[in-house]
Amino acid sequence: MTAPVLRTTIAGSLPKPSWLAEPDRLWAPWRLEGAALDEGRRDAVRLALFDQERAGIDIVTDGEQTRRHFVTTFIEGLDGVDFERKRTVRIRDRYDAEVPVVRAAVARRRPVFVDDARFLRGATDRPVKFTLPGPMTMVDTLYDGHYGSREKLAWAFAEILNEEAREIAAAGVDVIQFDEPAFNVFFDEVRDWGVATLERAARGLAGRRTAVHICYGYGIEANIVWKKSLGGEWRQYERTFPLLAASAIDQVSLECANSRVPIDLIGLLAGKDVLVGAIDVATPVIESPEDVARVIRAALQFVPPERLYPCTNCGMVPLARQTARGKLAALSAGAALVRAELG
Repeated sequence: MTAPVLRTTIAGSLPKPSWLAEPDRLWAPWRLEGAALDEGRRDAVRLALFDQERAGIDIVTDGEQTRRHFVTTFIEGLDGVDFERKRTVRIRDRYDAEVPVVRAAVARRRPVFVDDARFLRGATDRPVKFTLPGPMTMVDTLYDGHYGSREKLAWAFAEILNEEAREIAAAGVDVIQFDEPAFNVFFDEVRDWGVATLERAARGLAGRRTAVHICYGYGIEANIVWKKSLGGEWRQYERTFPLLAASAIDQVSLECANSRVPIDLIGLLAGKDVLVGAIDVATPVIESPEDVARVIRAALQFVPPERLYPCTNCGMVPLARQTARGKLAALSAGAALVRAELG
């Protein structure tokens, strides 16, 4: 049997249970410790899978329940980075934050997320996706006190990410997604070395699908303010899409619901699977199935059905859990509407 068209998935994160972390926050501290924390995170993954499966999501994730932050949690597992004496830097060229400092050559002495990926694979019969930060976004979330070059540090991270990704692939994960929001900011670097380091991170993954997620971020205040400065049309993707279309990456994920991305720009991704964000994560309003279907129909003018995957714009970790459940259900129902129309 052939796989159904318009298979649904999510960009990565889901809200955490209130007993695990404070709700409605991006980087809330854990409310458990030690063995209780380990057990709690695994239980949260089970709940995330239950919510996705019940909603009818086709390609599921762990909801990133085992990590506090989509970048720094991975970096915490590496040598060469100082989390005690932080420095203030400009993140994504739009807000200041205290970040860890690279003080020596970065290295991966042991797997970081591989056990989590193995648990995810064993907890569901559905195809699974696992997310990792991309090299450029990792570089942009640190202060470099050792390499003296964003590019050199990115190549070092690409090697480390590839080691991790290969082991995650060997654990049976079907799709490995690299999150690169920095691709929407540093266009010259994307051209000069960003795509190349991403390809290095994704090399040789034993037939698994590889994806890159690029977007303008969550619905938190800093991002909303920044988005308002981007103009009436977000044509910035126009500079990145041709580079990704020519790359070895299989899938590209982007935000389309309530964004200002001209939908025709996804025609620049010819030959790639396109994960079309049909769920707006910047609002607690739950979309109707018809809202989702409308985005999918627009995208189908430029992407064949077998290459289009209805998705969320970004992660949903800052939302209430009930809101996220409603949005998951709407995503699945909207895809089903269009699937029925296709016959």
